[in-house]
Amino acid sequence: MDRKIKPLRIAVNTRLLIHDKLEGIGWFTYETLRRITVQHPEVEFYFIFDRKPHESFRFNPNVHHIIIGPPARHPLLFVLWFEWSVRHVLKKLKPDLFLSPDGYLSLTSDIPSMAVMHDLNFEHFPNDLPWSARTHYRWFFPRYAKKAKRIATVSSFSKSDIAQLYGILPNRIDVIYNGANESFVPVDESINMKTRNQYTGGQPYFLFVGSLHPRKNLARLFKAYDLFRTQTNHPVKLVVVGEKKWWTKPISQAFDEMRCKDEVVFCGRLNASDLHKVTAAALAITYVSYFEGFGIPIVEAFRCGVPVITSNVTSMPEVAGEAAILADPYDISSIAHAMELMVTDGQLRQQLINEGLERAKLFTWDKAADRLWESIIQAIHTTDE
Repeated sequence: MDRKIKPLRIAVNTRLLIHDKLEGIGWFTYETLRRITVQHPEVEFYFIFDRKPHESFRFNPNVHHIIIGPPARHPLLFVLWFEWSVRHVLKKLKPDLFLSPDGYLSLTSDIPSMAVMHDLNFEHFPNDLPWSARTHYRWFFPRYAKKAKRIATVSSFSKSDIAQLYGILPNRIDVIYNGANESFVPVDESINMKTRNQYTGGQPYFLFVGSLHPRKNLARLFKAYDLFRTQTNHPVKLVVVGEKKWWTKPISQAFDEMRCKDEVVFCGRLNASDLHKVTAAALAITYVSYFEGFGIPIVEAFRCGVPVITSNVTSMPEVAGEAAILADPYDISSIAHAMELMVTDGQLRQQLINEGLERAKLFTWDKAADRLWESIIQAIHTTDE
């Protein structure tokens, strides 16, 4: 008599699936898992939350929600949640794999694990983070990397970085490029005009999107914008989208010293629909971080037919290819010159728009989900050496 084949059971750390508050890692988790769970109904998925989740995260009948405390939003609570609560759940479930899209694992669990490590910015710029956070990351993440059966990351740059810093064999690390919101498409000019009227009084604008964090290089962006306005006198505003969660003294000082600070528009956090409109109506995006594991706003701009200024370091040249102006994020004049090109060279702008629309096809959530699933299966079926 044939024995019934036991279905695969995959437990997932989904603590960053937060309704209406998804950010970079949260979007990666949401977009890949909602595809994977539907495409593989034969697999049982156990989503582990640290607070009551929204029902929209129950993507398919094979998704089961598990809620355990305490809410893990501080390094001390990270330890308690992963090393006590998660370990207890995994011991009870006995899944074939524990998948963690934010890179955290349970070091005290003996369940095979896979970590998605998006970047190691805290290793290169530890002073950008509070002492407790950077100390926690730099102690735990090398250990997570060594514990994981496989590691996924979002760029070849990050793969090389993880391999070199943590001594991980490259063949244990898979590159899974991020996608971008599929609703981000070019918008009719009448809607763009309405958006500009709403945010900048009808004026064209450069756009920054992201957390207002030191590594996003806002201090130099403010100085570069000031230089651009002084040198060219073009009436282009600067629109900043993101929460001031990491608004530091150097960022604040750079803004306070601006001559053109009245031309900067802070929008705070925007929902996906409004962010799409604000992106599509921009003259260009200015995404000149000094460290990124990927940089989703680059691809969002490509999809909207908006030209991109980004940095010539870390993962950004890999993502942008030949479809963006690459500036030196440490050189204010380099950023300002790129801004000037965007307002004076219409042929270049159109070339970048065309190349960006084409390059965006490389980065889709369908491809990311497929690659993540391949990596998951490899992690489950690879025996320890």
